[in-house]
Amino acid sequence: MKRIFDLLLGVAILVLLVAPMLLISIAVRLSSKGPALYWSDRVGKNNKIFRMPKFRSMLTDTPAVATHLLDNPGAYLSPIGGFLRRSSLDELPQLLSVLKGDMSFVGPRPDVPGYADKLEGKDRIILSVKPGITGPATLKYKNEEEILANVNDPVKYNNEVIWPGKVKINKEYIKNWSLKKDIEYILKTIKG
Repeated sequence: MKRIFDLLLGVAILVLLVAPMLLISIAVRLSSKGPALYWSDRVGKNNKIFRMPKFRSMLTDTPAVATHLLDNPGAYLSPIGGFLRRSSLDELPQLLSVLKGDMSFVGPRPDVPGYADKLEGKDRIILSVKPGITGPATLKYKNEEEILANVNDPVKYNNEVIWPGKVKINKEYIKNWSLKKDIEYILKTIKG
């Protein structure tokens, strides 16, 4: 049921957004040197690594680390990168991952290797589902970069507060999954 929903919604959205996505691709290419898409290794269902696309919001010479680990993340944004991130338009290419079957519209966010792949015990239930573009943890921590920018030790805060919070929320989501709730999460994401 979830896969059929993802495919039908994914095709419908792609048809509606193909022209805007082409325009964004052109804007990214014209605003800074480099490709329109940025591909990142992410941990998916059953601990399988897959390549997730986003519109590139950072300059091509940005160090390959999580944004919250950069000393001055804003200095690495492309001329339209801030807008793409604030509007979440950088996430649109993930529709391709949904259509391919690596992701779902709703589920735990796919993390970079080093977090989700290290889950143990009952927390590994998170790896039993496809990661999502949005979900309850994504909505709760939608301003994660801002939170981390305002703490003394972002890595420690992420490891001790945000990551455990996401794990707890994602476990509850999986245990209580319903298509109705998925639709509600999608609508909440659209509303902002």
